[in-house]
Amino acid sequence: MSRIGKRAIPIPAGTEVSVVSNELIVKGKGGTLKKMVHPAVTIAIANGEATVTPKEKSRLGRALWGTYAAHVRNMISGVNTPFIKKLQVEGIGYKVELTGKQLKLIVGFSHPVLLAIPEGITAVVEKNIVTVSGSDKEAVGQFAASVRAVKKPEPYKGKGIRYEGEVVREKQGKKAAAAAA
Repeated sequence: MSRIGKRAIPIPAGTEVSVVSNELIVKGKGGTLKKMVHPAVTIAIANGEATVTPKEKSRLGRALWGTYAAHVRNMISGVNTPFIKKLQVEGIGYKVELTGKQLKLIVGFSHPVLLAIPEGITAVVEKNIVTVSGSDKEAVGQFAASVRAVKKPEPYKGKGIRYEGEVVREKQGKKAAAAAA
């Protein structure tokens, strides 16, 4: 039994939640989010609360019960307050610029890397910190991960793109390892 799925999800004032032909629609001050609902679960809205229940007692229904409850919770909170991910660009000569609807990353390659910012996501660049925000938690996380994947932090000097607060364990270099032996 899903502990997350059992709990009713409160719908705050100013937020509309509806299910129309297997599509969940959440509207609020931060925009509108839509998600297709799997046929194995049902979402009911009553008395200012949303509840998710499995349609049948199958393994798939039980597996998706808590997943869709988490999706509904994330959609409701994202429409009210945007999700934020911060990325740091570290390294000598590494920089990031915002050019229109693209991020221009200069991170040690022979060419700059251009990444298109998806619809519904905003990116702000201040010095070497990129702030990605939006109402869709999955889209914000995916775009932040794709920016980080351009140049992951390397373990010797720590150069690259990392999440703010991410700890990168640094290894010893060749010279330090040779001196210890």
